[in-house]
Amino acid sequence: MQNGYLTLETGEVFEGVLIGAEKDSLGEVVFNTSMTGYQEIITDPSYAGQIITFCYPIIGSYGINVMDDESITPALSGVVIGDLCETPSHYQSVNKFSEKLKQAGVPGIAGVDTRLLVKTIRSRGTVKGYLSRTKETEFDKTEKAPLWVEKVSTKKTQFFKNRGPHVALIDYGFKKSILNALLAENCAVTIVPYNTPYEKIKALNPDGVLLSNGPGDPMELKKWFPDIKKITQAYPTLGICLGHQLIALAYGAKTEKLAYGHRGGNHPVKELTTGKVKITAQNHGYVVVDESINENIFHVTYRNVNDKSIEGLTHQTYPIQTVQFHPEAHPGPSDTEYILKDFVNQLASLGETVYAAK
Repeated sequence: MQNGYLTLETGEVFEGVLIGAEKDSLGEVVFNTSMTGYQEIITDPSYAGQIITFCYPIIGSYGINVMDDESITPALSGVVIGDLCETPSHYQSVNKFSEKLKQAGVPGIAGVDTRLLVKTIRSRGTVKGYLSRTKETEFDKTEKAPLWVEKVSTKKTQFFKNRGPHVALIDYGFKKSILNALLAENCAVTIVPYNTPYEKIKALNPDGVLLSNGPGDPMELKKWFPDIKKITQAYPTLGICLGHQLIALAYGAKTEKLAYGHRGGNHPVKELTTGKVKITAQNHGYVVVDESINENIFHVTYRNVNDKSIEGLTHQTYPIQTVQFHPEAHPGPSDTEYILKDFVNQLASLGETVYAAK
């Protein structure tokens, strides 16, 4: 194996051995605290343009299976791990982690002191990094990133027939698990591109709308806030992760970037109406600013136990609910599964009723 280097824009250099695709890569260096789920993580479209550092020390021990990809093509920029397991042991394994990266065209580096790297990110804040074969003391830190949502969103409408309520899933980089969860609840699902206007959503005649997770700064989608507001005023709506942020922004709230984000399967979130704490899976670098919420418009439903940030909202008038975490994921293992079920039950009870004036 060839030696490689991860150079941070703040000057720190981390050495290891290169794995995966043989190419250099630039990206925002983030870390994930999950103990399992590396296959789902590297195929999550929300990581588009980022270099993921896995906190768990051994990656690859149970291999790669044919079921757990969250997207067809990984969009992340790179992977950083401690120990690489090249002899996976699981009856469903069909591939090694390193081979999965190579086939997906994703570069990686193993043998890195990930504990030190994570401590560096936590002290510096999220920084750009350059993954390469040589020590790069200088690289373009000002290079403007593309609109990652546009890169990962579907380019055409897709329909999944079912016997239950019809949900329009606006794709900002949705995880397959969200689609599967809706289908498991007997929903018919139409997946539409991120920039689908209100009139086209209306033409689909859905019973409800789900705004998905996705990568990047939500303010990059400012152009579509008016359509998002119209859509949410016309149909029962659930926003997940980026979808949560976009709904808040569409109604006049603000977002800000966290120092190093929430990424992992062990984030405690308190449900304010019951006082119960849920264990949630999260993957986001931005949050809705507390002081920007108009209490006459939204009611805060969930808060992060660790930093008290907003984790969920409900609209005071319209049937709109949002969550910053992923209810379709199973870290609890099913602490927040009821959120999707309640959303679908709401659609079923409303039936074809249009509750807002078009």
